[in-house]
Formats: sequence, structure tokens, C-alpha cells
Amino acid sequence: MASLYNQVPSVSAIFSLYTSFSAITMLLRTILNEIVPKRIREYIAMKLVDVFSSYFQSNFTFVIEQRWEFVENQTFRAAEVYLPTRLAGLSTGKLMVGSSNLKNPAASPKLGIPVDTKIVDEYEGIRVAWTLHSVETKKYLPEKRYFHLTCKKEHRDKIMNEYLPHLAKLARDIMNKRENLKIYTYNQDRSKWEGAVFEHHTTFDTLAIETHFKNLLLEDLDAFSRGKDFFKSVGRSWKRGYLLHGPPGTGKSSLVAAIANHMKYHIYDLQIQSVRDDAELREILTSTKNRSILLIEDIDCSADVSRKRESMNSEEKAGEGDGEDRRRKRKKKYFDVGVTLSGLLNFVDGLWSSCGEERIIIFTTNHKDKLDPALLRPGRMDVHILMDYCTPFVFRKLAALYLKTDGHELFEPIEKLLVDVNATPAEVTQQLMGSKKPEIALRNLVEFLEEKKMKKEDGNNREEGGGEIEVAENGQG
Repeated sequence: MASLYNQVPSVSAIFSLYTSFSAITMLLRTILNEIVPKRIREYIAMKLVDVFSSYFQSNFTFVIEQRWEFVENQTFRAAEVYLPTRLAGLSTGKLMVGSSNLKNPAASPKLGIPVDTKIVDEYEGIRVAWTLHSVETKKYLPEKRYFHLTCKKEHRDKIMNEYLPHLAKLARDIMNKRENLKIYTYNQDRSKWEGAVFEHHTTFDTLAIETHFKNLLLEDLDAFSRGKDFFKSVGRSWKRGYLLHGPPGTGKSSLVAAIANHMKYHIYDLQIQSVRDDAELREILTSTKNRSILLIEDIDCSADVSRKRESMNSEEKAGEGDGEDRRRKRKKKYFDVGVTLSGLLNFVDGLWSSCGEERIIIFTTNHKDKLDPALLRPGRMDVHILMDYCTPFVFRKLAALYLKTDGHELFEPIEKLLVDVNATPAEVTQQLMGSKKPEIALRNLVEFLEEKKMKKEDGNNREEGGGEIEVAENGQG
């Protein structure tokens, strides 16, 4: 027993050995830091962690970033839509809530996905954990957001091949039933779309348009929403282009709202005049979501390339003999600034149009005749919709909406005046809203129309009809 006790090293010997080992470790660490570059050290450390993790960890993590190959990652989008439905029973120390209901501040708040909080879901008895992460990037760039989806290693293939497709279908069903729509505008300083709640209550039931016009448009929209297989079979992108043209005040914006409410699509309102160039335009447009409306208003003022061409040609003719250098400068002045028509059309109908699906593109203009013919050809704007002046049918619809009356002795003279003068639905609505009493409101409208008739110039005739639809030859099935 004594001999065994004598073999045990003393405390001083152990401490001396520990000191020597620590000194050697610190020396080796210093040498490695001086000789081996930082990136190589980090790479070696990462590989060591991976090796040990593969042996000692039983979990596997999918990383789902917000962007994927220049467009929004649809798996990220599906998780973003579905996971809020799993938050009600979340047992955690924090929960994100908020409300964007401006009309009812006392409305119950809704749940949002908290950052760095585990959300547990279950699929066929398999438990998975979701966590949203957010990382700040360079100044003026949007934050980098991504999900971590963690499961047991043995369930990796099932989660990849079954759970994630199942998640995408659930998200699609939720979006089909969504109540709150958003309208987005592009923040150029932050390089991101920023949304607000879209609470425009115009629907096809309240929209004052001719019945046959409404039915044709609804049939076209419904055929588009069911047309995934058709578009795939003919090799075309799943999109539809509408051109709304006509005088100001004829209801183009209201029609856009009715389409959005009918389709349950968010609206991306792009002020194309503020876009710097074609490259930025591609980045902006590819960051829009599927099942959405891209709205570009007053396109005749935004992409009038024809006018640029005419101006350049006229200057060249006036300045013949000024030299090649001056001609080049003139060309640069007209073509190198802002968005070009070809850049816009490349997204509407070119190769970049395939980046996304189930999108509706709507252009509006007050002057269809000013548009470049390249924009109007079939395959780009599939449907041309004329929003015309107020007709007797539209007037009766407006009177029913605003005055709650289907008949009055003044209806007949008003309808006769509407045939003779050009009055927009907005002008008629303004007169009808002047009083809640039908008698007063209708007499005001009669006086307004008679005054317009007196000021009417000879030869200023118009086509009758409250709406006209022109469908291109390559329509949908």
C-alpha cells in the first residue's frame, strides 16, 4: 500500500506538468496564428466541427434563404405564409404581434414570425423545428433573412421529398383564402418593396361597367387562374397582360382594384420613371412574388422611346456634318439614361418573363396612340380594354350605388344628355355625391350635363359603349 502511495505523483509535479503543457500549447497557438492565414484556420476549424457533428449530432438542418437564383425562394415564401398558423399554441417567452387595420385600431392583433424563436411543426409523427434568422447587410441593402429547418437525420429524405412539397400546397391554399391584400411600392434607397394594407373595396359587383364587358373580363381572369397546364403545354410563361386605355376618370384604377380583389392578388405599383436603368429594373421585377399584379400606370409617359428616337433623328438631320463625335453624344443622351423599352419588354415577353409565374401585368394609359407599336403586339399585352365615357347603363349603376334608387323621372333626360356629351364616370359620381336626396343630386347632374353640352365643340363625337375588350390572337385556352 505504501509503495502504491509513493507512485502517485505529487501535486507540485502535476502542476509543473500542467504549466509545461499550457506553455507548449500557447507557443504552438502563437506559431499557428503567425504562420497560418486566418481564412485557412477558419476553414480547418469548420471542417473539424463538421466531422465531429457528423459523429456526435443526430440532427440535420436545412437552410432556406429568402432569395434563390435571382428570384424569391418559393420554399421560403411557403414557410412565411404557413408558419403564422402554428404560432397560436407557441410556448415561448416572446411572440410578435401587430395590426395594420387603420380603420379599426381596436381590432385583435395578428401574429407574426418572431426572429430567433423555435416554431415546432409535425408531419406524419415527425417533429421538425423552424427558426427565422435575420442578418444585417451593407448600408442601403435589405437585411438577409433565412429559415433553419431542423429534423432528425433519419428523416432528412422524407422532409425533403414529402414535407416541403406538402408545405407548399398548404401555403397555396392559405393564399387562395387570404383576406388582407397588400399594395407595394419600391423603396429605392433600401432596395426593397415595402407594402401597406390594400383596403380598396371595389369589386366586380360594385364596379359600374357594362354587363357583357364584366362577364368577358371575369371569364378571361378565371381561365387564366386555371391555365397552368395550358401555358405549360404551349411553352409560355404563366402570365397575362392587360392594357387599360381611355380618358382620365373612366375607372381604370377601380378596375385594377376589382381585379385584385377577385383574384386575391397583391399589387406591385411600379413608378418606372424613378428606375435608374434596365439592370435595376430586372432586379426590381424579379423580386416580386408569384400570384401578384404588376401595375405600371401612365406607360405613355414612362417609356416613350418612340419620342426619343424621333427627337434624335430630327437633331441628326438638323446637324448634318457635325461629326461622328457629336452624333455619339446625342445618341448617348437619348439611350443611356433610364429604362429602355427593350428592357421593359424583356421582362414582359422576353427571357426574363419566365422568372416567376401566375402574374398579371397591367399597363394604363390615357393615350394608346402614343405607345410604341412594339408594346402593343400580341403576346405582350394580351387584352386591350377601352375604359370609355359614361353610358346610360353605367349611370343607372352609379345611381343605384350612390342614391339607392333604380328609377326617377330625371333618368330619361340624363340618359339622353349622356348620349350627346362626353362625361366620365368620375364626373357623374361627383355630381351624385353632392346630395343624399336623389331629386337634388339628379337635378345637379342635369345642369352639369347641359352645361357640358353647351360647351361641346363641333365634331367632338365619341364611340358609344362603356367598355371594349380586344383579345390578341394568341389568347389562353
